[in-house]
Amino acid sequence: MSIPANLKYTKDHEWVSIDGDVATVGITHFAQKELGDIVYVEVETLDQTLDKDEVFGTVEAVKTVSDLFLPLTGEIIAFNEDLESAPETVNSDPYGAGWMIKIKIADASEIDSLLSDAAYKQLIGA
Repeated sequence: MSIPANLKYTKDHEWVSIDGDVATVGITHFAQKELGDIVYVEVETLDQTLDKDEVFGTVEAVKTVSDLFLPLTGEIIAFNEDLESAPETVNSDPYGAGWMIKIKIADASEIDSLLSDAAYKQLIGA
């Protein structure tokens, strides 16, 4: 199972890539595998500022709908609109073309609360 070392992770199975004061967020390989075939990604919080752990959207698979939780406080500045027509990209490339949102980070100190790749592997028993 792929768990890139250059990313940070959450206990809710989101991954976070930090570039300056912008974070790119998606769901992990583990999460997409557990969900199964993803058929819809909904994010209605674009241009909103949300607190860490607030729901920023949902991901719908054939069998279930799961909430997506914001890993860091900040303003959602981008949504991967390609997922509207090709949500299955989250399954095929969760760490690349399957990214979901970009956040303008409000509190950089929160980054320290994210999990390392080793801690995430421990969480999922990998």
